[in-house]
Amino acid sequence: MADTVDPTASLLSLLNLSPADGAQTDEDIFVGRSQQEPRKRVFGGQVLGQSLVAAALTVEPGRLMHSMHGYFLRPGDTDIPITFGVQRLRDGRSFSARRTHAYQNGAPILSMISSFQEPGEGLDHQVEMPDGVPEPESLPTTAELLQGIDHPVAKAWSHERPMDIRHVEKPVYFEAGPEKVARNAVWMKTFGPMPDDQNLHRAALAYASDYTLLESVLRRHGLAWSARGMSVASLDHAMWWHRPLRVDDWLLYVQESPSASGARGLASGRIFNRAGELVATVAQEGMIRIPEQP
Repeated sequence: MADTVDPTASLLSLLNLSPADGAQTDEDIFVGRSQQEPRKRVFGGQVLGQSLVAAALTVEPGRLMHSMHGYFLRPGDTDIPITFGVQRLRDGRSFSARRTHAYQNGAPILSMISSFQEPGEGLDHQVEMPDGVPEPESLPTTAELLQGIDHPVAKAWSHERPMDIRHVEKPVYFEAGPEKVARNAVWMKTFGPMPDDQNLHRAALAYASDYTLLESVLRRHGLAWSARGMSVASLDHAMWWHRPLRVDDWLLYVQESPSASGARGLASGRIFNRAGELVATVAQEGMIRIPEQP
């Protein structure tokens, strides 16, 4: 009988970077591994989360990541370790700024700037969490939705993700939904408990935020992830953390797409905890190329 993999332990292992012995530039250097993917292509959310962890390792304790802006420059290879170079741009009285490059074969696959802040008091308001959303426990798991589908991607989505993701609407994994709407919503959390490290929770949320965001673009045009000949890739990713959060408790990720044009689609997302607090906001543009119709 095959050994059962602990998905939360797998996520924590990915986010546990090691120093690069002997490497010395104007950057702090760390090394991370990749989770295996069916196409041997590094999952973008993984590189986001790892880059944020690398940056956080160079910031004094108590300063929390509050924003990041990153560009995906090249596809990554899951068989090659990733080197993370962190440049300390500035350390002020309340804020620290870092630039992180993720490298493979000497070339950057991701370039990110992130900012960290000493928590402070100030103005406070937020948009409201949507009403009438089903509770996550009432929704099927991804494994239940994809049960019986004999496909390597279905296996990866069902059993190899470290996050429990539950779609509020019918998912568009292998079949487009009945309505062409530019919105999507999922509940998500890690399968197991996470350590009490707020920056680690925020990095893990960045990891998870890349899973379903572009679905709001696909739904608007009646497309499934498995559409024959379609090519989808994340181009950039921006994220803002607003309030303390726990990624090992259910979070509602509400997504919408305001525009698609020029083989690109823009999507934004708001992430709420079960108490209705807005904990993060996300935006991403993706390349979406579909085959020409005959």
